[in-house]
Amino acid sequence: MILFAATSFVVGLSGAIVPGPMLTVTISDSMKKGFKAGPMVVSGHIIAEIILIVLIFAGLGWLIGSSTASFIIGTLGGIMLILMGYNITRSSQPVSEVSDYGEVKRYGPVIKGFMTSVSNPYFFIWWATVGCAFMFKGLELAGAVGVLGFIIGHWASDLGWFSTVSFLTSRGSGIMNEKHYKIIMTICGAFLIVLGVYFILSAQKII
Repeated sequence: MILFAATSFVVGLSGAIVPGPMLTVTISDSMKKGFKAGPMVVSGHIIAEIILIVLIFAGLGWLIGSSTASFIIGTLGGIMLILMGYNITRSSQPVSEVSDYGEVKRYGPVIKGFMTSVSNPYFFIWWATVGCAFMFKGLELAGAVGVLGFIIGHWASDLGWFSTVSFLTSRGSGIMNEKHYKIIMTICGAFLIVLGVYFILSAQKII
């Protein structure tokens, strides 16, 4: 479970570090409200994910243990991971270019975290492919404990990254410069590509 949770942490981090709506509101709110903004934004994001996870298991419970579902989800999840990894390593968008995200800027950090999650198509695409693939893999490896390991690792990555961004932003620190950010993205992108290949080969019963 520990190894699976650690893997989920890195995969979650790979998605979290990509500039997007949540990063935007985290930086914006941290400048105004301090370090607490980061964890609060993630809290809203987690609420959205809890709802989605419940819906996934409520609607897909009959698929658990299905070899067909494992093949489809594992293959799609692997392809998505490879594409994500490639895009992350090729990304040239600097973290410094983020700005307020539309109308959500009028709400509190928790509501912003929820709204930027459910209004982002990538959020649902990720869960429909990578998220489901990991949950099925966790079930296959260790049942409910495996799913718990995935959830813990995934949420730890979100909380760790956005809390770090919030802290550095609120302190006006130059520690997280563009060079360091690019290195982190490249490493995580390469990891996603390798993991994606593993998922595809695993789904084909090759390994």
